[in-house]
Amino acid sequence: MNRHNMRIVYMGTPDFAVLPLKKIVEAGFKVVGVVTNPDKPAGRGQQLQESAVKKYAVAAGLPVLQPEKFRDETFLEELRAWKADLQLVVAFKMLPEVVWNMPPLGTVNLHASLLPDYRGAAPINWAVINGEKESGVTTFLLRHEVDTGSLIFQQRVEIPEDMTAGELHDRLMETGADLLLKTVKAMEAGEYPLTEQTPLLHGREPVYAPKIFKEDMRIAWGQGVEAVYNHIRGLSPFPAAWTELKHKITGETIPLKIFRTDKAYMTHEHPPGELQTDGKNCLAGYTPDGVLYIRELQLAGKKRMTTEEFLRGFPANNYLFI
Repeated sequence: MNRHNMRIVYMGTPDFAVLPLKKIVEAGFKVVGVVTNPDKPAGRGQQLQESAVKKYAVAAGLPVLQPEKFRDETFLEELRAWKADLQLVVAFKMLPEVVWNMPPLGTVNLHASLLPDYRGAAPINWAVINGEKESGVTTFLLRHEVDTGSLIFQQRVEIPEDMTAGELHDRLMETGADLLLKTVKAMEAGEYPLTEQTPLLHGREPVYAPKIFKEDMRIAWGQGVEAVYNHIRGLSPFPAAWTELKHKITGETIPLKIFRTDKAYMTHEHPPGELQTDGKNCLAGYTPDGVLYIRELQLAGKKRMTTEEFLRGFPANNYLFI
């Protein structure tokens, strides 16, 4: 196969998937089509919104398919008509075998973790929540079981102690775009490694990264300060850790998202969730072994703000965290 004659179909939806596509296009590879999610209503006006990948693809003049169902025969006929040698998947839905097994070279997925660990829908969030010191990106060939296919390349990325999931997302997006381009070049040349995942586990179970639901996001003040600190940064800025402010007298509760904190270990006699404030620039919550100083937060229906901005209009000394 001559250089850059390889026909590629690209599948992805969110911002994370745009940069890899852009780098492949700009490197001169023949992207013959893009598959992304259908347009969906969003916002107060429920206007139809195009995915980030679709916006880039349309601007780049690339054909786009937006199937409701992957087994729909009309979609499969259109996909076959592109005659892809290779398919690339980045931050997309699970595909049936009839789709991922269609091209001669198979379908390569870019995953935001160091497989075989952190298989699943939310690897970036869970790596930070679990206090990992490093993560990375992996390219691998799709097979039946989710995130279990043969590994091609990996690239490690350090996670500093104060890094949020959003910051790690951006770092992995850059690193992943380069890794996917490296993978495409290697596959075009026919010189790429394939490593089975199972031997890398040495008999243990992999760490999983399942989809995150609302209750997973709730702050448990009874945990240690390190766990709560990692929980908050692991969900920042999206989908965001949350707690409730409860009025000490009326019992009224108000939902509150927390995006950034500083932690301090200390011995104290305060119950978990007790609130500390000076009413001006300090707002903190106690855990059994320390205290978390809140730096950025958001009340329901309000914009994200600093603690100082929040305390100018909210009498926090009458509340506690639950």
